[in-house]
Amino acid sequence: MYTEFDRYLQRAREDVLSEIHKLTSRGARYGAQLYSLMLDYPLRSAKGLRPALCMAVSGLLGAPRDAALPSATALELYHNAFLIHDDIEDDSALRRHEPTLHQRHGVPIALHVGDGMLALALDPLMANTEVVGLARALRVLKIFARMARESAEGQMMELEWIRRAEWELRERDYVRMVYKKTAWYTFVAPVLVGAAIARGSSERVRALVRVATLLGVAFQVADDLLDLQGYEEQTGKRTRGDLWEGKRTLCLLHAVRHASAEERRELKAILERPRPSSEPEREALIEQLLQRVVDDDSEREAFRARLCGPPRRSQRDVDRLWSAMAAAGSFSYARRFASRRAERAAETLARACSGLPRSEHRSFLESLVAFTVERSR
Repeated sequence: MYTEFDRYLQRAREDVLSEIHKLTSRGARYGAQLYSLMLDYPLRSAKGLRPALCMAVSGLLGAPRDAALPSATALELYHNAFLIHDDIEDDSALRRHEPTLHQRHGVPIALHVGDGMLALALDPLMANTEVVGLARALRVLKIFARMARESAEGQMMELEWIRRAEWELRERDYVRMVYKKTAWYTFVAPVLVGAAIARGSSERVRALVRVATLLGVAFQVADDLLDLQGYEEQTGKRTRGDLWEGKRTLCLLHAVRHASAEERRELKAILERPRPSSEPEREALIEQLLQRVVDDDSEREAFRARLCGPPRRSQRDVDRLWSAMAAAGSFSYARRFASRRAERAAETLARACSGLPRSEHRSFLESLVAFTVERSR
């Protein structure tokens, strides 16, 4: 049964998809396959949270709905381009219940499609000059420039932690990474863009940005919990994928921090192993050949290491990491962590909306606070 919150999301998503269809149809004569693939991720089942948030803030502060549409469209294009690139970096198999773009079409094509979507997003941003005027269009463009930079920096922080097998991390390190990687482009940028379009007062905008920051971190923690405790039918991607990839989630950092010295050594040894190969058939064939031609176990192990690298993370390893988090109470800790931020966000939102009339935009923002930590997909 659809709620008002769902209907608001759906309406924003439909408006933005209509704009994306128009943008891709203009260039189809020069690259039909490219523009067709640009529609792949946007057309899959999704919430359309970022454009809806942009429109809600813009509407809350008094701007007409259509004023935010070009910017909301650009946000959705950026989001889906980021997903394509993220799936390649993580070598993810599923996205929204279907094979990822690079699994279907190969890495070169998927990379190119993601790059093309980033380029296409410039069109609606330039259209802002006619919709909201040059000054506000430039302000929105500046926000997008920072959003792209923050997201790239946050992603690099996480990739470097994995590459260096870094585990001496504090909770604030995790929050800083999430703020840059997730919160900025999912919550902060949509809020800032919506406020820039509507010319919101500086005091009210600061409060809304605070709400966005709190919700952005809570959203990522809830997403981590979904990955660890949800089901593939809910998440639309491989369950416990963060453990296979060795991502530094709040749950995992909490479990490592509360483990005994012996357990910590065991967990870190697991996490230092590379993730499973993207070519399991090749490794299985190598193993069969080694079993046939090399009798000595140690010699066979040496050959295997030279051909396939060090032993990779296994299902048993992933299960061990999960059980360590369960034993440490890491899931409950993460839920409390996210809930506290959602509570503070609700209080700050009430102050930000003080003096504003009741509206569908305000109701959406109030419902978003609960959705952020209670969602099941």
